[in-house]
Amino acid sequence: MREENLFNSYNGIKLKPVQVVEQIISFMREDPNRHYKVIIGTDSELYEKTQADFVTAVVVRRIGNGGRYFWRREELGGFHTLRDRILKEVLLSLDIAKSIIVLFRGTDAPLFDFEIHVDIGSVGETKKMIQELVGIIRGNNFEVRTKPESYAASSIADRCI
Repeated sequence: MREENLFNSYNGIKLKPVQVVEQIISFMREDPNRHYKVIIGTDSELYEKTQADFVTAVVVRRIGNGGRYFWRREELGGFHTLRDRILKEVLLSLDIAKSIIVLFRGTDAPLFDFEIHVDIGSVGETKKMIQELVGIIRGNNFEVRTKPESYAASSIADRCI
């Protein structure tokens, strides 16, 4: 498996996506009576004129009692506008969300909610993209959160850049 397909764990170990899901399930089984959310969020930062660093976080949150996160970084090019870069963030989150959901199938994981967090909001340059991007995510049958509720993208992934 290529290095960029591996996720970094909270304790520095590199994991394949299937291992991330195993870690999430293990975390949820520690306290199966709690409510859980599995969340995907991507953030990016332009570091050259058209080159950007993208970080996608996979978060498992034990509501009211902490959580864990896993992240991976990709360097990609060809981004001439903010719109291009934000759209790529959404597409990366969707791809990872789809692969993570497939890996959960057939497991005996405790029940959980699943969300995609997008680093856009009703204030700032990205406000005119909200309907389009939320529509893309909902069109793929995922729940979506935007700022200020999109902490997986705007806080966790952002810190890993």
